[in-house]
Amino acid sequence: MSRSFGVDLRGIIELLSQHLYSSPRVYVRELLQNATDAITARDGGHARIVLEPAEHTGDGTLRISDSGIGLTEDEVHTLLSTLGRTSKRDELGFARQDFLGQFGVGLLSCFLVADEIRLVSRSARGGKAVRWTADSSGTYEVVTDDSARAEIGTTVTLVPRKDAEHWLQHDMVVALAREFGELLPAEVLVGDERVSQPDLPWLRPSDEPYDVHVDRLAAYCERTFGFQPFEVLPLDVPAVGLTGAAFVMPDTAHPGARQAHRVYLKRMLVGDSVEGLLPDWAYFVRCVVNSSALRPTASRESLYQDEALLGVRDELGTVLKDWLVRLGGSEPDRASALLAKHQLGMKSVALVDDDLLRLVEHWLPFETTDGNVTLRQFRRRHNSILFTPDVDEFRQLAPVAQAQGLGLLNAGYAYDAELMRRVAEVDGSMATRRVVPSELLATMDRPDPVVEDQLRTSLKLARTVLDRHDCDAVPREFDPISLPALLITDADRERQRDNAEISEQSDPLWAELIEQLAEPASTASQQLVLNTRNPLVRRLSELTDRTLAELTVESLYVHALLQSRRPMRPKDTAALNRSFLDLLDRAVRR
Repeated sequence: MSRSFGVDLRGIIELLSQHLYSSPRVYVRELLQNATDAITARDGGHARIVLEPAEHTGDGTLRISDSGIGLTEDEVHTLLSTLGRTSKRDELGFARQDFLGQFGVGLLSCFLVADEIRLVSRSARGGKAVRWTADSSGTYEVVTDDSARAEIGTTVTLVPRKDAEHWLQHDMVVALAREFGELLPAEVLVGDERVSQPDLPWLRPSDEPYDVHVDRLAAYCERTFGFQPFEVLPLDVPAVGLTGAAFVMPDTAHPGARQAHRVYLKRMLVGDSVEGLLPDWAYFVRCVVNSSALRPTASRESLYQDEALLGVRDELGTVLKDWLVRLGGSEPDRASALLAKHQLGMKSVALVDDDLLRLVEHWLPFETTDGNVTLRQFRRRHNSILFTPDVDEFRQLAPVAQAQGLGLLNAGYAYDAELMRRVAEVDGSMATRRVVPSELLATMDRPDPVVEDQLRTSLKLARTVLDRHDCDAVPREFDPISLPALLITDADRERQRDNAEISEQSDPLWAELIEQLAEPASTASQQLVLNTRNPLVRRLSELTDRTLAELTVESLYVHALLQSRRPMRPKDTAALNRSFLDLLDRAVRR
């Protein structure tokens, strides 16, 4: 024998309060939503919703009345007392696309703040007025009472729970009614105070000058989001009945920051921290929009991720991108300032969009050996773009590259190295190439044979000292002369060295696994390039005190290591302390 499922109303209320709705405050939204749908269904008459908080009713209850279509006795049974009757709702005409939601489940949210819900309604379809009374225990009563209400429409009365009286107080009701219902097309009153406005604030009246319109929206942005916008952009997506405005943030925003857009559906507020409306790269933009076709989630506090939302996201992203391109062409100084503040987002989309790639190329400055210049300026000065993907490596190599007349670009920040590759893909005439530090050796001259012969003994000593640091000594002539030594690191050999150190510190099983995975060890992972033009390096051959010569070599190594800004190992730190203190001790004793 088949049976119907039973429904525990207390369990449903607990489900709503703990898992569906974020706060009891949504009860006002659900009441406004049902009232607005009833008004929409009536298609005529004065659209009015009146909320009377506890101070107005005098008995601690809250009343909300509307001038909507009202309900018959059969509709009350179907819509308010049976959960999930979607097909029947369709037959009665309460599932039209221009409705905000559905009767029934939404009304149950009132049990978050009320022990009892009383509804009185007279239908425009005729029949007697109906009283519906329900309590949180799960029982309800329906009676017809022609004297209960004379005019067409519905009144809902909430009897508060003992711990929820404050939710029905005047100040709370005004705040919630204004937040959720400020843009509803109906006249929404709390007592005698109107909390709704007839027009969407971002729509421009035909007689309003454009500059005045932008200033008004900027003031709206400051009230709503707390910042004066860099730019105000109108939004219009007819396919989903979407209008609104996008506000570009004036200050740097973190790329990982949550999107926080203010979204209305059919002029009812969904939320002021809604995510997913814009592409991820547009993290520096905040929007306020209203749509007639996007779908809310079950809680109606965020947007449902479907094809319609994906289409809106793409279209709004195109609007922002087109504006950026126009800005670069018409106001280059503003474009440059904007790109400097929001460069991560711009770079990320430039990786997949040729128009924005050109914008970034023209206006975004990069750190180079020529100073902070744009890619366009850098390309004018050099035949190719040589770059290094490591910030510390750039700072180490830049003085040497600059002295050799090489143009070097710092691509060590987020997206930079990928942008270099994209530039080469889009513009086949422009070569971009990563510079390996060891390549600089090819640009440096070998020292004069006489000088190299004079330093032969010193170099042999230097290699002995540097061997304990997994480093080799190489003599070269290079500029600037003031730089005595340059430390060049081979990344592959550095990884082999790290693997070896980890293996030494690991248990036998883990060490054996590392040895199997690691490539065979090769020669030294570092090279200390000694500048034979530098006076200090030249005087190495004059030192007769072997201990002093060793301290000098070790000091040169540590100095070059510090300049490279690479992490120091314990033995490097020990060498720093030893060389500094010993040399200081020798100087003091003199």
